[in-house]
Amino acid sequence: MNTQHIDYDTAEGADVLIVGAGASGGVAALELASKGLKVVCLEQGNWNLPDDFTGDKPSWELTRLKQWNASPNVRQNPADYPVDATESPVEPLMFNGVGGSTIMFSGHWVRAMPSDFRVKTLDGVAEDWPFTYEDLRPFYDEVTHHIGASGLEGDPAYPDPHTFPLSPLPIGKYGVVGAKGMDKLGWHWWPAPNAIASRNFKNRPACLRYGACESGCPTGAKASTDLTHWRDAIALGAVLITGARVSRLTVNDRGLVTGAEYIDRDGNLQHQSARVTVMAANGVGTPRLLLNSTSSLFPNGLANSSGLVGKRLMTHPYASVYGAYDEELETWLGPAGQALQSMQFYETDTDRGFVRGAKWNLMPTGGPLAHTLWERGHNWREGFGSAFHSRLQHTFGRYTEWGITTEDLPDEHNAVVLDPDVTDSDGIPAAKIRYTIGENCERMLKFNVERAIEAHQAAGAVEVHPIPVVRHSAWHLLGTAAMGTDPATSVVDQWGRAHDVPNLFIIDGSVFVTSTGVNPTATIMAIALRSMRHLAETRHSIQTAF
Repeated sequence: MNTQHIDYDTAEGADVLIVGAGASGGVAALELASKGLKVVCLEQGNWNLPDDFTGDKPSWELTRLKQWNASPNVRQNPADYPVDATESPVEPLMFNGVGGSTIMFSGHWVRAMPSDFRVKTLDGVAEDWPFTYEDLRPFYDEVTHHIGASGLEGDPAYPDPHTFPLSPLPIGKYGVVGAKGMDKLGWHWWPAPNAIASRNFKNRPACLRYGACESGCPTGAKASTDLTHWRDAIALGAVLITGARVSRLTVNDRGLVTGAEYIDRDGNLQHQSARVTVMAANGVGTPRLLLNSTSSLFPNGLANSSGLVGKRLMTHPYASVYGAYDEELETWLGPAGQALQSMQFYETDTDRGFVRGAKWNLMPTGGPLAHTLWERGHNWREGFGSAFHSRLQHTFGRYTEWGITTEDLPDEHNAVVLDPDVTDSDGIPAAKIRYTIGENCERMLKFNVERAIEAHQAAGAVEVHPIPVVRHSAWHLLGTAAMGTDPATSVVDQWGRAHDVPNLFIIDGSVFVTSTGVNPTATIMAIALRSMRHLAETRHSIQTAF
């Protein structure tokens, strides 16, 4: 698809400039363009078409190791920037391109719980959000029905029987086995909601169950925002400039953002002006650009009078507990979203020795290569040579995973900073992550791993293999420009508007006050819709750069 390019860099400029074309950027572009605003988005990646993805091709498992790897440090596409994670037990995962990380996410479509917005009040830790679950609920509903999520109404873990436009995807043989194990223990489970079409929906076909969701959907069934938002936004007049690597935001002498400088793919420095600028570059990319946007008015980075830009990084430390079964469970069959989810251990129970909790998801385990690859720290002889076929026969199709997404509390020493030594290919300072897993989360991981072992055993697993912390699991990059009511302890207000800069908004995962214990995409998109609708409704009262 050719990207429309209209030069708005005039004395008038665009009404709104969006940086990043992912989950929140797509929502912003469609909402603002539908309200008649002149929108320009800068995206450093490009379009991907379904045929670019390899899930329906023999090379699929090999391409996941490199060009469709979830880590930009491994993938090293021209659109990627390096992220130094040597001081972190988890590797940050993201994708740069139209659709952002929704191109490669698993598609778990989960709402936060009401308690997630009142952590300080309920548990005495972190901070309360500046709005409630009920405030966000109508935006959850609207986004869910817009993207065509598949799910089953009435999950008793939630206080409201929120609906889905599509019926749930089949839970498969492994889902039935997993559910029976949970029933034996008397634990909650529910057919999992996914941002994947179970039947034809709008311009998207039904899932063909390739199981390749995490390396791009070759069918187009997954609700990535290149399909759900960007085409409609462009039809309404939004302008999407791809191959545009933003280096910094610019400000005038009144301390207002005037737009952004970016480097095009010919190596030329360009400037896009706008009345209002919206950051949607994820929980690493947004603080990276704000910290790089220093000036005489903002010597410590833009919108950073609190000193919290880049601080309080949260990643949802993730554990995998695999069970091997005697029977064939077809765990090579997709989708690679989630068949079941459980909120049994989500809410705080202080008898467990920690506060907050975790969401479980039962997932398939992919093709044969996933079961035979050598892993660092293991003896290669255990999977190759004479052991190769026996290992494959023992695991392929018979191996399933209870994945555990744990709530990560905000801690100021967990941070995104500018790397003093490393730059991207255009010379812009790279991001460096300094991150440790907190003691509360460590106890949470240990408790939930032990329970997941019990769940597999109750389901009849003959072997259980836990991985207490999965290194390549930090998809969820949150909290680095948190919202709140006090400019001294937060970066933006409840609408994503920067306390320090009246015409700057942040709407990606950076604004999370707490991480919640669930996959964040539904919440990110609901927050973006709420914030951008408010921006559209109040645009005449916002102080702008022109």
